Amino acid sequence: MPTPKQSRLPPSLPPRGLSRDQAAEYICVSPALFDQLVKDGRMPRPMRINTKPVWDRVDVDLYFSAMKSEDAAIADDPWSDFDRAA
Repeated sequence: MPTPKQSRLPPSLPPRGLSRDQAAEYICVSPALFDQLVKDGRMPRPMRINTKPVWDRVDVDLYFSAMKSEDAAIADDPWSDFDRAA
């Protein structure tokens, strides 16, 4: 049985680049939902390192924070309940 690859980085240092699956897991969604969030612009598009798509963890954090701000703005909108009822 192969042994897992040992990282040379300290465990306290989170990776900066994330794969698709890691980025999805990082924000607690499925890879399929993460793809949809990227497609509709709620999550960033990946950069390419050669041909490999890699998401910048800092960008994912920024987009995630923006999603939280959008939800708060909708909750504060007195017309949001009216729009849902229509």
